[in-house]
Amino acid sequence: MIPLSWYLILAAVLFSIGMFGAISRKNAVAVLISIELMLNAVNINILAFWHYHSQSLGYTEINGLVFAAVVIIAAAAEVAIGLAIIIAVYRLRKTVVASDINVLKG
Repeated sequence: MIPLSWYLILAAVLFSIGMFGAISRKNAVAVLISIELMLNAVNINILAFWHYHSQSLGYTEINGLVFAAVVIIAAAAEVAIGLAIIIAVYRLRKTVVASDINVLKG
């Protein structure tokens, strides 16, 4: 059996890579991908804790799976809306560089 700490280290590494990508990237699509990577790290944590908690109880509850599914659904909705906004801004501004997008200016 794989120890819980390995899952937590993997999730911390993925979250750190996603955070670095979200802060350092200029491309709006790359920022969205980095945010997705951070959400996947959160899902690894949720499922790892659920797995170890359900083993300690001796029976399987599906609460962790439901919570992970909600996070996945929210991430999918975030990507769909984010890409729609990026496409709309690209049509107006002809750029996806986050620092060049200032929609409040005319």
